[in-house]
Amino acid sequence: MKFFLLLITLTAQAADWPQFLGPTRNGVSTETNLDLAWPKEGPKILWKAKVGEGWSGPVVVSNRVVIFHRVGENEVLDCLQATNGTTLWRAEYPSTYRDDFGFESGPRATPAMDGDRVFTIGANGILHAWNLTNGANLWRMDTRQQFNSDKGFFGVACSPLVEGGAVILNIGGAGAGVVAFDQVTGKVLWQSTSEEASYSSPTAATIGGQRRVFVFARKSLLALAPSDGRLLWEFPWAPRIDASVSAATPLVIGDQVFISASYGAGAALLRVAGTKPEVVWSGDDILSSHYSSIVQHRGFLYGFDGRQEQRARLRCVELQTGKVRWSEERFGAGALLVVGEKLLILTERGELLVAPASPEKFSPSARVQILGSDIRAHPALAHGRFYARDKGLLIGVDLHGRP
Repeated sequence: MKFFLLLITLTAQAADWPQFLGPTRNGVSTETNLDLAWPKEGPKILWKAKVGEGWSGPVVVSNRVVIFHRVGENEVLDCLQATNGTTLWRAEYPSTYRDDFGFESGPRATPAMDGDRVFTIGANGILHAWNLTNGANLWRMDTRQQFNSDKGFFGVACSPLVEGGAVILNIGGAGAGVVAFDQVTGKVLWQSTSEEASYSSPTAATIGGQRRVFVFARKSLLALAPSDGRLLWEFPWAPRIDASVSAATPLVIGDQVFISASYGAGAALLRVAGTKPEVVWSGDDILSSHYSSIVQHRGFLYGFDGRQEQRARLRCVELQTGKVRWSEERFGAGALLVVGEKLLILTERGELLVAPASPEKFSPSARVQILGSDIRAHPALAHGRFYARDKGLLIGVDLHGRP
């Protein structure tokens, strides 16, 4: 046990992917020595594993990959060997969630891992802590019952944020808009605001020496003190219609925060160094994300603009001005990672592309079909391997470069 924990600690300093959007929660990978110049048939697929319903993405610590999905009437957490996809353990529990709009009824939220613990929240709001070594359940809470929160249009989709000794979630209950749970016991550490939950996941950053948690709730962006949940400020921002989704995670760049949503909300860049946010620019015709989170590289934003069902466009936007530098019309939605000076793009149609992260033009250098269609789960990149899932398969792909 001690050796396993030491292995996790040492490897986590390398290139784990322990949570939604990666180690720094911004879609940026620190991987080096990758081979992103593939032959015609694409990179080597190391293994494939069957998965059930859901849009929860894989997370990786050391040699373990964790995937959260639904099989039959159960929400299932599988822990796999990273090198070959062998199942190390499985944990599961009954789920009564049914989607009201005909979409999948599996979990939407990606797990978070910290040390020897894994935290999951299912589509119906059941929050668990699991032991990464053997899958034992450490604690459980029915958040919808505990805090009387709504089901929403599409269930619970907020991926847990591990911050200090807490697990922080946008719950959406009265007096429990955002809630922090003790990692070890599951005890509620604090509750803050009565903001309705969105489908976005919180993020944390240090700005001006002050640690803050940013939560893009249903009708506003919240800045909270992670120690006690104190509301530092609130920035009203919401789609113009009620039947809408706000799902992109806030992107922190220095002392600025970028937020984005479709349905008439648009995008805004805020300077947040002071006691209240200052709008640098905003607009609904720049980079309005339906559900994908935006990435940033060297002063430029990259993301999907427009509704998914209308074949969103892929765009590059100047961070400080909001000027659109290039736009790939009807590209479709997907997920973006920044890897060195490149973009790694997984489209919703299962195509994997590599392109320079450049404001000059979109010029992909490699592309290959690696999965089926209807992909919304965010992929992971850790220790030279790329992990992604569609509606039936989770794959491990070898991206190791030559020595």
